[in-house]
Amino acid sequence: MTALEGSNIDILVVGHLCIDLIPGMDHVSPQSLTQPSRLYETEAMQVSTGGAVANTGLSLHRLGVNTRLMSLVGDDAIGRMIVDFLRTRAPELPEFVKVAQGAASSYTIVLSPERTDRVFLHCPGTNDQFGAENVDLKVVERAKIVHFGYPPLLARMYADNGSELLKLVRSLKSCDVITSLDMAMPDAARASGQAKWYEILRNTLPYIDIFVPSFEEILYMMRPEDFAAYGQRVEELVRRDYVEDLTTEMLSLGCRIAGIKLGKEGIWLHSGDKTTIDPLRRSLDLNESWDACTVWHPAFEVEVVGTTGAGDSAYAGLLTAILKGLSASDSVRMACAVGACNVEAADASSGIRSWAQTLKRITDGWQTRPSRLEDDR
Repeated sequence: MTALEGSNIDILVVGHLCIDLIPGMDHVSPQSLTQPSRLYETEAMQVSTGGAVANTGLSLHRLGVNTRLMSLVGDDAIGRMIVDFLRTRAPELPEFVKVAQGAASSYTIVLSPERTDRVFLHCPGTNDQFGAENVDLKVVERAKIVHFGYPPLLARMYADNGSELLKLVRSLKSCDVITSLDMAMPDAARASGQAKWYEILRNTLPYIDIFVPSFEEILYMMRPEDFAAYGQRVEELVRRDYVEDLTTEMLSLGCRIAGIKLGKEGIWLHSGDKTTIDPLRRSLDLNESWDACTVWHPAFEVEVVGTTGAGDSAYAGLLTAILKGLSASDSVRMACAVGACNVEAADASSGIRSWAQTLKRITDGWQTRPSRLEDDR
């Protein structure tokens, strides 16, 4: 008998799990890393679990949400490090993390020179084996929300036009739970970057209730021509009309609540009409502010130490607010606040405060950043 039998959980986080190795690189310039045959002295290594399962799951736990994690690791030293790390945060968290015998676990080396945005060196490991059979539907049935993360980093999820992902989300929805989906940036040079993401989303989103990817991710998947044309200047496309058009299209593909994480420009959220939202009210206390809403909130002012897991933490803030029955605008505000707390630490979760501490920071007058969306009306 597991600890879960006879009781329910609020959010089950499923999907990609790894360990992050983050060398201290405050005094290493990005330009210098292009010089071969050089040794660069770094500061202490930060070690933290990574991936959607750990990043979102640990943030939810720190916010006080009854959370469990479900993923796959190998029976190697890295796999043991991952599970031990999670257990030190809360013994029950990795209860449903399975171990694949004879397999190598996943890790990511996170390079963030001079506190600039990060670069990832990622080994997929057991994440490439993860499939629908690794998801225990008896556990899913006990959850209120199932949050699935990072299909672009789970090889079986985007192969064959996403047939395994479709199989998984259909099985999740058959359990009558609220489904939430988060993305990661595909690697343009690898198979994930060649997948037909628009088709995958068109098949998958009818089974997804909440979908909040980052701007770069959804641009790559839904507007590849614009992504290619703007390259490193994609932030120029962050305009109210453009973002609203994207979220409207996301809703048209089938999800009920569509949002976009805009980084330093905040978070944009768009929901369907009352008929679309009403099915969620069987499990969630959503007031009328969620019916056909369009909400934007700017990012909060912080001193950025690292951006690892910022989007995952913001998503955790949003899901927690939804569970608590907050309005659409207050939910987006809390998502921005939790994401802002995250970037004040180098790793993906230690910057997250409790729900009460985060809320107090807002009520005490926490200022927001200037944004181009303020004047773009």
